[in-house]
Parts: sequence; C-alpha cells; structure tokens
Amino acid sequence: MSSIKVCVWHLAPLLFIAHPVQANPQQDQQQFRDHYRQLFPQLQLSDYANGAYAIDPVARESWRAIEEFPPYEAAIEQGEKLFNTPFPQTGRHYADCFPDKGIGIAHRYPAWDKSKGEVVILATALNDCRASNGEPALDAEKGEITQLLAYMAYTSRGNTMATVIPEDDPRALAAYRQGKDFYYTRRGQLNFACATCHVQNAGKRIRSEILSASLGHTTNWPTYRLKWGEMGTLHRRFRECLAQIKAEAPPADSEVLRNLEYFLSYLSNGIPITGPSTRK
Repeated sequence: MSSIKVCVWHLAPLLFIAHPVQANPQQDQQQFRDHYRQLFPQLQLSDYANGAYAIDPVARESWRAIEEFPPYEAAIEQGEKLFNTPFPQTGRHYADCFPDKGIGIAHRYPAWDKSKGEVVILATALNDCRASNGEPALDAEKGEITQLLAYMAYTSRGNTMATVIPEDDPRALAAYRQGKDFYYTRRGQLNFACATCHVQNAGKRIRSEILSASLGHTTNWPTYRLKWGEMGTLHRRFRECLAQIKAEAPPADSEVLRNLEYFLSYLSNGIPITGPSTRK
C-alpha cells in the first residue's frame, strides 16, 4: 500500500488534468480515453470490458480458464426462473415492468428518471417493480438481486453501454457531476480517491492485485468474486473499496453511489456488456 501511496504524489498533476472542473461529459469521456490510450496503446475500447485481465496477459489466461466453467452459471439459471415467476399478489412478472419485456436492456442502465428526478440503476428498477407488485425490496448487494441482474446482463451481452444524460433536464447533468466529484475526491484514512488507483495507477499492482482502468468498470456486473465465494453487485464492490481505504461507505443503491455509477457508465459508453463475470 505504501508504494502506491508514494507513487500517487508523483502523479498528482495527472489527477488535475483528468478532472477539469469545467469539462462537459463529452470532454470527460474523450480525456479518459486519451489517457488510457497512452497507457495501454495495445488495447481496443472493447477490451476494457475485461477489466484488469485486459491489461495483464498472465492473469488473462488464468481468468479464461475459469470462464470455461464459469461459477456464475447457476445464478443465470436461477435469475431466469425468478424473472419468469409471477408475483403472488398480482400475477404479473418482472417483464411487465420493463420495455422489451426486460430482455437485452441492461446496457441502458443506469438511466435518468425524469419523473423521480434521480438516477435509477437496474437494481433500483427491479426493486421498484417489486414494490409495485406488493413485494418487499431485495438486498441491493447480494442474494436474489444478483441472480436477477445476472440473467438480465446475460441477455444483454454484446450490447454496448448506452448511458444517456438528457440535455433537457439540468438535474441529470448535476447528478453526473456529483458522481464525478465523488470519484475524484480523496477520503478515508488513506486519503485515496477512486482515481488514485484506477486513473493514476491503472495497470500497476497493489500487493498481488492488478489495478484496473475505470473504463469498462460498470460493464461486467454482477460478478462472482472468488474472494467473496458468491455473486455480488457493483455497489457491493464500491462499498468494499471504500472500506479498504478506511472511508465511510454509503449504503448500496444510495443516491451517491448511483450517481457514481452514472458517471462511470457514461465514460464507458460503447464498451460491450460482459456481465455476469468472474473476478478474483
């Protein structure tokens, strides 16, 4: 950890360059891509869907071996079953709550909900669907929500991220900027920001872990992490990262984490959905 921290201070100017206060979302996206293109000239945009495994060839081979018999297959099957099971009180299905019956739409999330005036992630939409059918909310980090998300992500594989920031609603841009500010703000006892690891030190190692680039971070969830021994959501990973830097972690599906996901997803537009996935 200390070696990374020393490296951070040498790269402090880079963080400033990557976070121009007045930059618009399109400029942010272009700057991110230019930065990673310089770091990893061998990678295509679509490669970033594979996280750290796109960067390190040795880790990639081990990951590909696991993916031959992926540990998330059971989650996809159970998710499909849950998705097609009618709600007891109404007889309706999850499919009735979504356009296109919920098939192949994961790349459209997170989305701006103008009526609510907030960012809605796919887990939010699933729990909203449950509420409208008289069912309690699912845990936003693990359990059944990951199975439903696994199935919906699986039906969306190959579609590229398509996060929209509506120009006719300034609240959407404000939410994006709040997510951006969270991403670049140092916090916790270690005084790290998300960008400390994933912009400034992408491709380097922290202990045995390869630090991934932020491009594509939202495309491969939910994930079966070998460390967890089970499926988990992106917000579970956000919260884990915050705990690791000894910072306060907002609840999963909180506004601040939804806005963070909105920011990262917009930057990852054009990268294909590869969830569910396996990660170390």
